[in-house]
Amino acid sequence: QVHLQESGGGLVQPGGSLRLSCAASGRTASRLAMGWFRQAPGKEREFVAAISWSGSVPYYADSVKGRFTISGDNADTVYLQMNSLKPEDTAVYYCAASRSSIPQVGRNEYIKWGQGTQVTVSS
Repeated sequence: QVHLQESGGGLVQPGGSLRLSCAASGRTASRLAMGWFRQAPGKEREFVAAISWSGSVPYYADSVKGRFTISGDNADTVYLQMNSLKPEDTAVYYCAASRSSIPQVGRNEYIKWGQGTQVTVSS
């Protein structure tokens, strides 16, 4: 069974950077694509980025394209490098494992979720 644990969140000023990590044990063995979602207070959980199980096919929401980079390593860890952060990026960020081997956008395509890590962008 895949187990997910996010880390790396915190407080950063606008224009700053953070790198989130998701320890996703069993991901490559199960050939599961991975995604990052975020949820701000009073808003629905929204798609941020996703990557194929092999790590070769990334996909991004328009709101983060050019600023965020999703990647994975050979030890089942998935990363989200966040640059040029804006106040509207403030949210709890979740990593998730898809039921598919290719990137998915919809929340209902993901079968396992981490507990989330808080990212706050503020002066």
